[in-house]
Amino acid sequence: MRNFNGIKPQDIVVLLKLTTLDTDKWRHMDLVDVLGLSQGEISFVLTRCLAAGFLDSSKKKVMRGALLEFLVHGLKYTFPVKPGPVCRGVPTAHSAPPLSKNIAASDEDMYVWPWDEGKVRGQAIEPLYSNVPAAAQKDRKLYELLALVDAIRVGRAREQAVAIQELEAKLGRGMEDK
Repeated sequence: MRNFNGIKPQDIVVLLKLTTLDTDKWRHMDLVDVLGLSQGEISFVLTRCLAAGFLDSSKKKVMRGALLEFLVHGLKYTFPVKPGPVCRGVPTAHSAPPLSKNIAASDEDMYVWPWDEGKVRGQAIEPLYSNVPAAAQKDRKLYELLALVDAIRVGRAREQAVAIQELEAKLGRGMEDK
């Protein structure tokens, strides 16, 4: 079997986007438009995700149980992040929905993905992939999933626990991959 150099950050973004789709009848162009990746990049992502066991053999269906397990137990070690300097950007982690409804944060405790068009100031959190802030503006469901993932990557124990509960609800806790 060929070595595909493991999972890359953009792979997680694509997998999360695929979980928001109600059908497996999507095309590469559907992902290109929202995520800002090329068709070639999408093809490489799907190949890596198949090899890692995150997609079924058709490369259309996400193995949600495997993805959830990785997000909960491996993500923060594979793609760690530390808050950076204060900048303008798009809220993420506990500063963004759905966690912002349940976790109060002061202005000094805001996390954002740096983005010139952002309207909120907070500590910089490097997004999984450079196109994440723009993609999040186009797709609310994807935005919430990415923010939850960041809460696992950077959050304290309580924030991580709440994010995991939300991800389990959205991705289907204990969902059997068929």
